[in-house]
Amino acid sequence: MFRKLVWFAVIYTFVVVVVGAYVRLSDAGLGCPDWPGCYGELTPHLAQDDIAKAVEDQGGTHGPVSLGKAWKEMFHRYIAGGLGLVILAIAVTAWLRRRELRQSPLLATSLLVLVMFQAALGMWTVTLLLKPVIVTLHLLGGLATLALLAWLGLRQETFKPVPAAAMRLRPWALLTLLIVIGQIMLGGWVSTNYAALACVDFPTCHGQWLPEMDFHHGFQLVRELGMTAAGTHLSYDAITAIHWTHRVGAVVTFLCAGGFALVLLRTAGLARYGAVLLAVLLLQVALGIANVVAGLPLAVAAAHNAGAAILLVTAVVINFALRRKPVA
Repeated sequence: MFRKLVWFAVIYTFVVVVVGAYVRLSDAGLGCPDWPGCYGELTPHLAQDDIAKAVEDQGGTHGPVSLGKAWKEMFHRYIAGGLGLVILAIAVTAWLRRRELRQSPLLATSLLVLVMFQAALGMWTVTLLLKPVIVTLHLLGGLATLALLAWLGLRQETFKPVPAAAMRLRPWALLTLLIVIGQIMLGGWVSTNYAALACVDFPTCHGQWLPEMDFHHGFQLVRELGMTAAGTHLSYDAITAIHWTHRVGAVVTFLCAGGFALVLLRTAGLARYGAVLLAVLLLQVALGIANVVAGLPLAVAAAHNAGAAILLVTAVVINFALRRKPVA
């Protein structure tokens, strides 16, 4: 029962992460400008008059507020709240049945603390008007929840031991995981700063390999959306620096994770892990390129976020497998 509950939570969290990305990419993050309700109501349907007035004040539905965007935002809040209840059930079960499960309940407890912090980040995302560092942390918190739940789920499974010779790959597996996390952080910074189309050509950017860039202002963490820390408008050079850095990170990730996948393919007992890692990596690169050349279609952009989540879980699974007791 506990095993099924954990794996249900893994799938549920993946859905929440993808829906959250869809909400952000469809500019619905401020569809309801208060929290946890929508204009003080439980549903957008009950707040239709307030939403209609807000739409009128902003001059049409092209702005951040509309009835459709409000429903997108609230749907994400509803399912995120449901996930919190599922993780609460996991933590309670882990404590009550810790002797039967023969494992520490601390990971399940940490997940509960993390999801509570996620709720706070969700609130601040709205109340602080999509401040990039808060939105990025909210994205990373969701993916961290997914990764930790996957690790907890893997603890409930029986893995076929890997060859003892494969233990030499542990540092490379950890490095790959860290690089994937770093690239996800860069991708989140691109998304929360609306920098996905800062470079509309590929593989160059503005027709150059090294375009004009402003890294200082682009990577200032404490600032408002579209502004510098000093309160001036963020320059296009700063947005370009954010996008270009993510592209460089993609090359590093591809070389490191791709090389690791090839090694796994040639290692007895680990070929299936290498095949999955390489397939997910190639798909993620293709989706990233498609976002640029096709002008950031919503479906492709959401799929790119989903691909990042799958790549992260793949790296987690490989690290877990390599930490099982090996066979001689």
